[in-house]
Amino acid sequence: MPAGPPEKITPQSLNDYLEIMSKSVFQSGMSWKVIESKWPGTREAFHGFDIHTVANFNERDIEDLTKDTRVVRNYRKLMAIVANARKMLELDKTHGSFQNYLRSHGDFDATLNAIRKDFKFMGPSGIYVFLYVVGEEVIPHPEFEERYRK
Repeated sequence: MPAGPPEKITPQSLNDYLEIMSKSVFQSGMSWKVIESKWPGTREAFHGFDIHTVANFNERDIEDLTKDTRVVRNYRKLMAIVANARKMLELDKTHGSFQNYLRSHGDFDATLNAIRKDFKFMGPSGIYVFLYVVGEEVIPHPEFEERYRK
């Protein structure tokens, strides 16, 4: 594991949220070192995580990505990134902003459960890291470990 917590960002657009969420999706069940080493190529393959471009990917685009050595070529994860981009756009529109969506649930547990329901390939650990990196409130890590890593 990397030393210390991941670096936080201040999201400037939905593209930033999509990139961080996508990294959590790709890291699920994988070595963080593999994902980090592939990330520059992954960013290129996903057009800088431009949310509108990714949301408009079609089956052919996904098939092409399954042959692209710059990315983790897991079909289900690739499909999840596209589905998550579409869902993020929908929630952004419904709530006035994606940040409003993230903050509409009341507490960490409710937010975690909503993200698990609304997005694909997002488990508790990936959600924790996602929320932490984008600057949302998370419970202390030892408390998270106690509650969710049993």
